[in-house]
Amino acid sequence: MSTDIAIVGIGQTRPVRRADRPLRTLAVEAVQAALDDAGLDASDIDGIITDGVIMPHTVPREFIAAQFGIERGFDGGTSFGGAGNACAPELAQLAIRGGRARTVLYYFGVDWGSRAGGPYGFHDMYPAKMAFEKPYGFNAQPTYFALWARRYMHEYGMTPDDLAAVAIAHRDNALLNPLAQNRKPLTREGYYDSRLVAEPMRVADCCLISDGVGAFIMTSLERARDLRQPPVKVLASRFASEPFTGDDIFTQQREIVRVTGAHRAMEAALAEAGITRGDIDFAELYDCFTISLLVQLEDLGFCARGEAPALVRERGIGVHGGLPVNTHGGLLAHSYLLGVEHVLEAVRQLRGQAGAAQVASAEIGLVGGWSIPDYGVLLLGRDRR
Repeated sequence: MSTDIAIVGIGQTRPVRRADRPLRTLAVEAVQAALDDAGLDASDIDGIITDGVIMPHTVPREFIAAQFGIERGFDGGTSFGGAGNACAPELAQLAIRGGRARTVLYYFGVDWGSRAGGPYGFHDMYPAKMAFEKPYGFNAQPTYFALWARRYMHEYGMTPDDLAAVAIAHRDNALLNPLAQNRKPLTREGYYDSRLVAEPMRVADCCLISDGVGAFIMTSLERARDLRQPPVKVLASRFASEPFTGDDIFTQQREIVRVTGAHRAMEAALAEAGITRGDIDFAELYDCFTISLLVQLEDLGFCARGEAPALVRERGIGVHGGLPVNTHGGLLAHSYLLGVEHVLEAVRQLRGQAGAAQVASAEIGLVGGWSIPDYGVLLLGRDRR
């Protein structure tokens, strides 16, 4: 169980509000870009993984295999969306260590900007929400996270200024990234001018809606060192979940303002990698809303409960801050591809290829992926052979 793996190729389509091509076409483009980045042929791929819920219904693994002529020795998926993206290397590592595959492709994307209902339709699969929440106006993610924000304000004295600080920091980061969907500067005044969606959540507190696909390729570290790009080592990839269903999420947990699974996944990943939080140079976290970013900082252990707003103000989460977070602009300003773009950004940072958004001396990066009740933690590092 000592085989180290690395990410050797990344690719993505430009995220847009509505694409002019079908999602399956975007997926093929992202996969080809990842192959080109790694300097590999499709024939080098013998394993394909993606998330376990969304892609199997929109861009199945067998579709990708057929388009590229890939003969698979390994095929799999885990969780959905955010946790699936962060935990993809865990599956790839198991396959490569076990001799089931040598080189594994991961891809993920959404067309929720074009698809009727977008992300709001996702929760229609849960009968309790359809029966007891949606008919009475308690509908869609902004409403859920407005509940979280109001509860957090009640518990810890947070103000809208604290939410604004997160939104502004992410927008400032996005201004440094030419791929970001929203590169319009955001000031404090602009934050308060943005429309209320579900009080206290404003448009600036909410993630974008996007069409796009990202992909990355993994192989053994030994093989990676002979390929085109500097390898980015997978230090750890760990998954954790809690025993409740989609009918319960956001509203019916015993403690609602908490990112379930985050603490356990983080502790397991740190132990596997043999590092501490102080060794982490930057973090790419699942920022579907400003309040979700604050709660993750706490549940991942960067500060105590109720202290995340102070961490943002005093330590700073911009590219040049004490803890750079979502250096590409995150889901709030870069794109909403449920976190696959967070993995790609972490790889760019560790390659030293992030351009104006490059974090100085970036050696270790964290990706946090959320798919309530699941959470995935991915720790990546530079290869210093």
